[in-house]
Amino acid sequence: MVGLFMVIGVLALFFLAMRVSNLNLNATAEGYRLTARFSNVGSIKVRSPVTMAGVRVGRVEAVRFDKASYEAIVTLRIDAGVDTIPDDTFANIFTSGLLGEQYLALAPGGSPEYLRDGDTIANTQSALVLEQMIGQFLFKKAEAGS
Repeated sequence: MVGLFMVIGVLALFFLAMRVSNLNLNATAEGYRLTARFSNVGSIKVRSPVTMAGVRVGRVEAVRFDKASYEAIVTLRIDAGVDTIPDDTFANIFTSGLLGEQYLALAPGGSPEYLRDGDTIANTQSALVLEQMIGQFLFKKAEAGS
């Protein structure tokens, strides 16, 4: 009985670890790819969620640096069922939760044309860096005081 209890406990920990690390045993390569360019991706990493209206519609597939433009290029894998994303959609990097996990949120535009496999999202907003915001706030306060 103790051995069975231990096996069940180890399996439960395994599935919990898979859930927390955003891994999935039945991960497939279905869907289509989009790319987006950002001046700062913060801590976006491979397998970070891509959401629309708070619902996960895909995952980040790759993050790489473009030496020519000094930008980060993010490749997204969008689920096959989400095939009506307008081509004037905005891609924003947001932070969720207390641990500061970052995700990519898509805000749809109103264009009648849709993004297809291999297209690039032109409208992006980079991650906000807390240190820069605090520095700007303190600089403005110091400027106002003098």
